[in-house]
Amino acid sequence: MEIRGKTVLITGASEGIGAACARAFAARGARLALNARSEEKLSAAGHRDSLIVAGDITDSAVQRRLIDESLARFGTIDVLINNAGAGLYSPAWSAPMEDARRLFELNFFAPLALIQLAAPHMRRRQAGVIVNISSIAGKMTLPWFTLYSASKYAVCSLSDGVRMELERDGVRVVTVCPGYVNTAFQSHIIGGKVPATIANSRRFAITMEQCAEAIVAGVEKEKRTVVAPRIGWLLIAFSRLFPRLVDAQLTKINSRHAEGARAQ
Repeated sequence: MEIRGKTVLITGASEGIGAACARAFAARGARLALNARSEEKLSAAGHRDSLIVAGDITDSAVQRRLIDESLARFGTIDVLINNAGAGLYSPAWSAPMEDARRLFELNFFAPLALIQLAAPHMRRRQAGVIVNISSIAGKMTLPWFTLYSASKYAVCSLSDGVRMELERDGVRVVTVCPGYVNTAFQSHIIGGKVPATIANSRRFAITMEQCAEAIVAGVEKEKRTVVAPRIGWLLIAFSRLFPRLVDAQLTKINSRHAEGARAQ
């Protein structure tokens, strides 16, 4: 896809991967429709002539307003990037159900709602790209991150199904599975506590700019799945080829996290 002149709608665009995507798509001449809760941060992340629709993306009124105002301003939505999301580090067996529901409302149901609102427009035009930001944790479950992994597995499955549903209508779906990206993600978690060894793993992280460039390339090259960094494919393949071995190693890591938490 040629990005110049296309309308790109990005949720969670005030910081992190979303803000980096806004910069990357703008640099290629895209028109931007941006959403996040903070209008001030969105204005800082946006560019001239960007449409800014501030509000909680789990709110159905905000979802509809974002789609309606994007179409009113630009006449089209060419690329929908479902980026807004949050983490939850509480064990699945003890996490408050309220936190679990909040997680799925943001990570799964909000993207689904926006797909349902944008898809009719894309189908009429026989064109469009839906980009769902999942995670490597949506390809291999991380036990210190079980409910987050479950929500991102759901996003991967949703992406695969919608891709097949809309293929004949000319609408493409790109699933993005980042690994560790150097953002403020861990400062905005819904609940639980980030394990110290995970919090100290930033030296292995890619930058948000690197992740955004991978996403843009995925749209331009009409990819099915984007894993960033690409070495993450090896982790995914290893987990599928040797599931017992990977489970054993992840269990050991999680046990060390739990012992460390009890010692504090």
